[in-house]
Amino acid sequence: MDVLCIIFPFRSSIDNWECVGEEDWVDSRTIYIGHKQPPPGTEAFIQQRFPDNRIVSSKYTFWNFIPKNMFEQFRRVANFYFLIIFLVQLIIDTPTSPITSGLPLFFVITVTAIKQGYEDWLRHKADNAVNQCPVHVVQHGKVVRKQSRKIRVGDIVCVKENESFPCDLILLSSSRDEGTCYVTTASLDGESSHKTYFAVQDTKAYNTEKEVDSIHATIECEQPQPDLYKFVGRINIYMDNEPVARPLGSENLLLRGATLKNTEYIYAVAIYTGMETKMALNYQSKSQKRSAVEKSMNAYLVVYLCILISKALINTVLKYVWQADPNRDEPWYNQRTETERQRHVLIRAFTDFLAFMVLFNYIIPVSMYVTVEMQKFLGSYFIMWDDEMLDEELGERAVVNTSDLNEELGQVEYVFTDKTGTLTENNMEFIECCVDGHVMRGAAGMDMIDTSPGPEARVSIACSEHEELFFRALCLCHTVQVKEEETVDGIKHGIHQGKSTSFYISSSPDEVALVEGMKRLGFTYLRLKDSHMEILNREDEIERFELLEVLTFDSVRRRMSVIVRATGELFLFCKGADSSIFPRIISGKVDQVRARVENNAVEGLRTLCVAYRPLSPEQYEEVCHLLSGAKLALQDRDKRLAEAYELIEKDLILLGATAVEDRLQEKAADTIESLHKAGMKVWVLTGDKMETAAATCYASKLFRRNTQILELTTKRTEEQSLHDVLFDLSRTVLSLSADYADYGLIIDGATLSAVLRPGQEDSNSGSYKEIFLEICRNCSAVLCCRMAPLQKAQIVKLIKASKEHPITLAVGDGANDVSMILEAHVGIGIMGKEGRQAARNSDYAIPKFKHLKKMLLVHGHYYYIRISELVQYFFYKNVCFIFPQFLYQFFCGFSQQPLYDTAYLTLYNISFTSLPILLYSLIEQHINMDILKKDPSLYKDIAKNSLLRWPIFIYWTILGVYDAIVMFFGAYFLFDNTTFTSNGQMFGNWTFGTLVFTVLVFTVTFKLALDTHYWTWINHFVIWGSLIFFVVFSLLWGGIIWPFLNYQRMYYVFMQMLSSGPAWLSIILLITAGLLPDVVKKVIWRALWPTTTEPSVGTLPPSPPPSLCCLRPPAESVSNPALLEVTLCLSRHL
Repeated sequence: MDVLCIIFPFRSSIDNWECVGEEDWVDSRTIYIGHKQPPPGTEAFIQQRFPDNRIVSSKYTFWNFIPKNMFEQFRRVANFYFLIIFLVQLIIDTPTSPITSGLPLFFVITVTAIKQGYEDWLRHKADNAVNQCPVHVVQHGKVVRKQSRKIRVGDIVCVKENESFPCDLILLSSSRDEGTCYVTTASLDGESSHKTYFAVQDTKAYNTEKEVDSIHATIECEQPQPDLYKFVGRINIYMDNEPVARPLGSENLLLRGATLKNTEYIYAVAIYTGMETKMALNYQSKSQKRSAVEKSMNAYLVVYLCILISKALINTVLKYVWQADPNRDEPWYNQRTETERQRHVLIRAFTDFLAFMVLFNYIIPVSMYVTVEMQKFLGSYFIMWDDEMLDEELGERAVVNTSDLNEELGQVEYVFTDKTGTLTENNMEFIECCVDGHVMRGAAGMDMIDTSPGPEARVSIACSEHEELFFRALCLCHTVQVKEEETVDGIKHGIHQGKSTSFYISSSPDEVALVEGMKRLGFTYLRLKDSHMEILNREDEIERFELLEVLTFDSVRRRMSVIVRATGELFLFCKGADSSIFPRIISGKVDQVRARVENNAVEGLRTLCVAYRPLSPEQYEEVCHLLSGAKLALQDRDKRLAEAYELIEKDLILLGATAVEDRLQEKAADTIESLHKAGMKVWVLTGDKMETAAATCYASKLFRRNTQILELTTKRTEEQSLHDVLFDLSRTVLSLSADYADYGLIIDGATLSAVLRPGQEDSNSGSYKEIFLEICRNCSAVLCCRMAPLQKAQIVKLIKASKEHPITLAVGDGANDVSMILEAHVGIGIMGKEGRQAARNSDYAIPKFKHLKKMLLVHGHYYYIRISELVQYFFYKNVCFIFPQFLYQFFCGFSQQPLYDTAYLTLYNISFTSLPILLYSLIEQHINMDILKKDPSLYKDIAKNSLLRWPIFIYWTILGVYDAIVMFFGAYFLFDNTTFTSNGQMFGNWTFGTLVFTVLVFTVTFKLALDTHYWTWINHFVIWGSLIFFVVFSLLWGGIIWPFLNYQRMYYVFMQMLSSGPAWLSIILLITAGLLPDVVKKVIWRALWPTTTEPSVGTLPPSPPPSLCCLRPPAESVSNPALLEVTLCLSRHL
């Protein structure tokens, strides 16, 4: 097929020239093919600078890693705070050592830097693999090999079959006589079908290196922009020093990442390279993602900072009130030096304020950030080790690229998914056809002797004349190409009895399915040769049809037609969507066919209607006149072609309909249904056409039988204004109806661009964007079709920025999905057939879409529950830890005297209480995973960060303050009444602090034990082991076990405390008093206001995590019956 070229006037100023339909475009670039200067006198030679072909997806370089990473880490409030505290401890005399703050901070910064550095090294490695890939470039009439990164704009590149294009290219010539090539764009728009591209008419005959190198031409085109489906330019070819201008469009542009198919080789010129290619422009920059839990942690941190500052301020003021009496200011045992006396009172007050800040600093749990980092890193292995998320066919397991977002998997509200290769297998299969109301389902009822082309094929079936015309229509009305080779992409095709035969390729996979379906019914499409299409009928006779015109498919008309001549007769065969064909029918069994089409559409099958129209020679002459006039138009060419098509495709006779299945991935429909039940809204964002995507949405249960479909598409906005369409849809979804209809919205990329265009507002109802969002909120499902990759990201960003600020998740399998994967809060890549760009740029990668169900409903649920408890528990135990220190200042003259020994201050968060909560946050299961999978609605219990809301945070804080008061004053009253041991010795201040600390450690550990539902031997080992370690350490530190430690202030203190009977009694009573209110509260709360998960707790024992199955015998559900009895008793009451 020839490419129609339109010659338009050449203008001297390249800055202001316009192309048809691009009147607003003024920014352009000039490219000299082969770097040849234009002939003298034709135009000025201005060599422009363009970037090289290097792709960069990494974040750091060797030189900027340390400063850039440190800057990013210290932007965290917590890290910056701990740095300030560490510096204060270095500068002034404080009650505690700088090591207590410096070491944990150094550990957190180092671990995070190593992790992020390793992830960026992997990106560098992937970039180098792409940039150093060998390519073939024509230089001085010869083909030379270069690294991809060395390609420059203007280079002539030779690409061979099955190679990917290294940059954006304009096709000059190909090995095919007609100057076409076939390309798969799976990594760009998700479609693995073959698309046809056309060489420039005046250069398509140049088929050797020397001929191509002799081309003397320049290309003027627009500057790089991300729209994959749009390109405007022209080529000026110098023949006898006179330029001949030809227009260039998207049909001439080969995009980086696409793959050459069914064409031996092509020659093309590089026009966009490196980060200016359309694919690179569609990549979002990889920014640091923060989870909702981390934001809550930072908010809580600010509250505790305010509490800390308040405590320090109160103590500083009270200290100077207390020291207003000179006798208290300088007691005989602590007289100040002359320098201290001369220091200004404000300086002394500020120094004291900082000292109190350091003393109470432990209320901010620095170790929490270490524990959270470890919990996220270690917890991510549970996903990777999960055998239920292993795909045996691919031999792939789930991969965690970013462990920072584990808990975000339990907070997802919107799921944005690609269609082709994500929901579907991208494998079309012919299901049935309906001719004049008679249904033929696949091979059923037919004597299928042989399905391959050739004289052996026989099909025995009674068939009317209309049926034969129907079969011929489907064999002729398509753009299918025939491949006469044995393999494509290493996969054998068309093999019959050990010898290679033909198979079909096309830009539309359902066209291939239809032609193959006709082959099984006895009509085999053989080839297109010399503008004649050849068919082998069921009598083994070859029928030849002259192909006169092709009226190509477009998304507005939603149909395509061909005009053919056979034995003197002229026919127009037309196939398309039912909504596009039925209004043009004048005869045929419309009702029977319509009923079948509607039934198939509900079943999720892709349906097409087929019709024809016999043409007389006079009518054909009129058709030719209409088409030629439209094709030669310089202005509004597309509009005039559409008008011509409307006049030609009319008065049709209905033949029948077809049904093709784009097979869904295994359990895709079940997964979407589960996500809906879990309260998530699922949007499908695809580059595919509307009919195809809508059929998949029905099959995957995104749209249901009772779903009322609303369309916001180009076709509708052409019939009425965008303003009117939006307000019509808004009134529809907001109207109060008795049956509360279930709405589904379909929108295409062009209309979305119009909706999101800035500056479009209505004085009464706000911007189009707000109206669009309101419509979407009231729809149970949304389908966005014909989306460019960047538009997918814009949709995600639009929802993220809406007033509810929902948590979003994007899932896709191709490079065209990378932008939305990077934009969403959580990005998941499918390890599909379309390369690994999505998997490599995602936060998580899974083998199949069905694995998303367990990842969210089970792993996400567990991760969120675990880390929520971890965060709340850390703040709770640090309130318990530091509030007694605050109270103690009222009894020590605000002298900044520590209540606890330095060893206890340092090891409380690092050793005594950290391991039990870390293990809890790794393996706790409050409910069995089988129940979570069977009842997705349980996911709603943890939605919207419900476990880290302010009321719960305040409850934990109050509980911590209560426990601290019980511990401190309980021990204080004990000392007030029983100050002597059995041998008459008095208790000192270190014994008092040790008693409070002992009650503290046991109380917070027992609190965690009572909150634990899932017990294994490792829980017992860690929880009771940490308490034993505390006792052993106290004995060691007190010099009982290692007498050489007897020089320090804690010598024999712990043993002295344990030798007192009242001390033992007080420890038991205070622990009980501290835990009792929380237990009572839980019992009452669960009895009166149980959540949906709590009635299920006793139903099944929690299931072991995949990595811990080895920790206990399979049949054993729990260990340590004694403690379990107490815990489960409470659990069932609660």
